[in-house]
Amino acid sequence: MTRYNAIEIERKWQDRWHNAGCFHADIDRAKPKYYVLEMFPYPSGRIHMGHVRNYTLGDVVARFKRAQGFNVLHPMGWDAFGLPAENAAIERGDHPAKWTYANIESMREQLKKMGLSYDWRREFATCDESYYRFEQKMFLDFIKAGLAYKKESWVNWDPVENTVLANEQVVNGCGWRSGAPVERRLLSQWFLKITAFAQDLLDAIETLDRWPDRVRLMQHNWIGRSTGAIVRFDLDVEAPDGFDHIEVFTTRPDTLYGAGFMAISATHPLAMALAKDNAELRDFVEECNRMGTSEATIEAAEKKGFDTGCFVTHPFDKSWKLPVYIANFVLMDYGTGALFGCAAHDQRDLDFARKYDLPVIPVVLPKDANPDEFSIGKEAYTGDGTIFQSDFLNGLDVPSAIAAAIARLEELNKGSAKISWRLRDWGVSRQRYWGCPIPIIHCPSCGIVHVPEHELPVTLPDDVSFDQPGNPLDHHPTWKHTNCPECGEAATRETDTFDTFFESSWYFLRFADPDPAIAFSKEAMQYWLPVDQYIGGVEHAVLHLLYSRFFTRALAACGYLDLAEPFDGMMTQGMVCHQTYQDADGHWLFPEQVEKQGEQWLMRDNGDAVKAGRIEKMSKSKRNVIDPDNIIETYGADTARLFMMSDSPPERDMEWTSSGVEGASRFLAKCFRLSLAEDESRPLAPVHTPIPDDIDAKAAALITLTHQTIKGITEDIERFRFNRAVAALHTLNNAINACDENSPSQNWARRFAAETLTQLLAPIAPHIAEEMWQQLGHETLLASCPWLVADDQWLAIDLISMPIQVNGKLRATLEIEPDSDSKVVEAKALAMDSVQKYLAGQTPKKVIVVPNRIINVVI
Repeated sequence: MTRYNAIEIERKWQDRWHNAGCFHADIDRAKPKYYVLEMFPYPSGRIHMGHVRNYTLGDVVARFKRAQGFNVLHPMGWDAFGLPAENAAIERGDHPAKWTYANIESMREQLKKMGLSYDWRREFATCDESYYRFEQKMFLDFIKAGLAYKKESWVNWDPVENTVLANEQVVNGCGWRSGAPVERRLLSQWFLKITAFAQDLLDAIETLDRWPDRVRLMQHNWIGRSTGAIVRFDLDVEAPDGFDHIEVFTTRPDTLYGAGFMAISATHPLAMALAKDNAELRDFVEECNRMGTSEATIEAAEKKGFDTGCFVTHPFDKSWKLPVYIANFVLMDYGTGALFGCAAHDQRDLDFARKYDLPVIPVVLPKDANPDEFSIGKEAYTGDGTIFQSDFLNGLDVPSAIAAAIARLEELNKGSAKISWRLRDWGVSRQRYWGCPIPIIHCPSCGIVHVPEHELPVTLPDDVSFDQPGNPLDHHPTWKHTNCPECGEAATRETDTFDTFFESSWYFLRFADPDPAIAFSKEAMQYWLPVDQYIGGVEHAVLHLLYSRFFTRALAACGYLDLAEPFDGMMTQGMVCHQTYQDADGHWLFPEQVEKQGEQWLMRDNGDAVKAGRIEKMSKSKRNVIDPDNIIETYGADTARLFMMSDSPPERDMEWTSSGVEGASRFLAKCFRLSLAEDESRPLAPVHTPIPDDIDAKAAALITLTHQTIKGITEDIERFRFNRAVAALHTLNNAINACDENSPSQNWARRFAAETLTQLLAPIAPHIAEEMWQQLGHETLLASCPWLVADDQWLAIDLISMPIQVNGKLRATLEIEPDSDSKVVEAKALAMDSVQKYLAGQTPKKVIVVPNRIINVVI
């Protein structure tokens, strides 16, 4: 082949890899294992550029590790249960299963076009009965182990959809789909006892040293260990239903002398008891319940309260009475559903106190402040200081005062030290059809009964209707009716299905062992787990990762495996962004609808002016999306893969540009020309030619650079500096083309460098690398060849690679001796052709040299 035909080349090598079984992974104890996994997708029907970036990152790592001699497991499957399938059933009349499996077929073909090195033998969808049968068994084992239970809890209820909504599905207090005001309802729900592992989940974060710091911090904050005290406030008179006190958890018992009021949740048992005989209070409670349970919604809402007329006595002073309010910002699920308001030192409490004219008593004095003059204005004081106006606590620092306050509470039998957690048990019940059925039967005589193991899986009925609100399993005429396995009487199946996080919390274990008879074997777990490198979006940094960490612990407690942490390494990739465009009427436009003429953006079809907006995350709503299929059909998958790796470090957002894609395509074409044997004007030495005895200076320089490039790219891929690896490939390619004197040693050096470039390019652009490898005279599959190792003898010239950024974008790489003078570095950088191109004759406004690290040119 004399020209680079991406479509033909890519199809050819995909078939070769498939026929050779290159990416099949089986247990091989003679090799070290490496398990690389990208978060599996929901089968929406089309892949998007975020998928392309995510899966290319994983594939580069997988191909690199395989070449290094690791036994690589790199699987793919489908997170297939979920609400969109039910929406499709309602909107299109398609059955959720039909819609889901059709989408899987489509997306599988798209992914295969990308040349991803998956072991497709291990593929599954979480809606497969052969998958969820095992999680039904796990759930029953969790119940037996005390890790699953049923209780009443307050939930977000959509009165139109007749279903529970997750907090994320409540938008401005309304159901995200129906638009109806959401209510709080007390429902019986199934929970997994994640709090049983709270301390272990928290402590183990410190061992996750290959996770991003921000992800570890998010996990730490979500678990939320707080040390404080439980404080008893006695009611001054007995309230309805026998209430005589209210308990509060606080992390700041040192501020008890600053208490100005008591606030309880609208769903606190005392509030509900008081509301029985108070219509005005009932209305207020209903108003609070319409806010849902989302912390974000409640935090943003106007703070409102209702004076109950009740009072509690201060634990340190029986004569001190505090009014009891019901407040819309207190949630029953956090702490005890009650708090004491210290308005001087909490902004929310201060706003509430000012609104209802409640006391504001400062008790923490800032350093160097005058106690006779210190007061609180519009802002609460939340800093450190010395306790004052607090009787026996006066003069103590905050930690000492906390300890003294707890000691006095215990002495008076008014409280005790306590550890509290932000983490709450995981509610897994969903009132949906398209989810895994919960394997429980409700018997009037026997109560809650487990579905016998030999009857698993409990499968979904096919003949369901979506013509009325609520859960179709509730409406089904026969499915829920069954007989009790214990007494034989008529009974009812559980009609709730599992939260879809249930499936994604153990799928990585199933990939390691697709045996149809068992969920997974201990042998496979001991060999393949933990996942060595997990890759996915930071939006999953809390719930999915936390639930997965819980699942491995729960399964270990049930004897399934011996594993604590499921993911040894974690990489969170940035988003793929694109400029946004609008027409004169404000309608969003697709990128293919516009073109730039000079400095102005215009409509392609009629030449009307277009407003170019911000560069934002690609989204269908703003139409700033690029269809991966179009890019692959036009430029080839390798071009898309290369561009995804070359623009930015993987953890940062990247901008998709036409010029960037075209540049990647040109570079691949340039690389391809190196392998053309008929380029007689610049011949390469024949394949397998030994190194000549006499090496001239130019050949030696190229050989040295080639070995430095092997070393540098190896380190770059190991450290996920893929953009630097691509820059090094550009540098090597330019050096090969510059070495054009016709001498045996230079021809040998050019072949050596061209073969090396081909092998180093292979993880990123595998199809064209295979074609180049073949054209260079090799008969083996490059996908099966070992990774190169630099020869230390050729690394004597100790150079480092310094990336050069022009206005924040990587434009070149400078090879230079370490610790070079900054003026020398600047001069060499500005002299490079690739930098001069972007300067376009301008004098840089500023050049910033970070020694041995990076060069930033500002123009």
